[in-house]
This record gives sequence, structure tokens and C-alpha cells, in this order.
Amino acid sequence: MQHRTSRARARHRRAHWKTSAPALTPCTNPLCGKATAPHRVCQHCGFYRGRAVLSPVDGDT
Repeated sequence: MQHRTSRARARHRRAHWKTSAPALTPCTNPLCGKATAPHRVCQHCGFYRGRAVLSPVDGDT
């Protein structure tokens, strides 16, 4: 039979579980340059790898 893990022991073990900041890269569009997630279409201008893939979102550009 196993014993119950106390709150203090469980919280002490989880004390180092921390989230990290997401990786961001600048947009490849020379007119935009906003931070986007790598390997994703820019949500502001619709560019991916130097090409226009989506139409830009209204009001954000």
C-alpha cells in the first residue's frame, strides 16, 4: 500500500516547473517585421517565407 503524498512534498517537487517564453522571430515582410512564431504565417500581414500567403487582417496593418 502506498502512502499519501503531503501537500508540502508535492509542492516542493513542483517548485521548478516553470513556463518559458514562446520563441518569436521577426516577420520576413520588410514592411512588417513584427514578432511571429517560427514556421507560421504572420497574423499581421499574411506573409510566410517572403511570400504573401493570406490576405492581411483588417485594422492591424
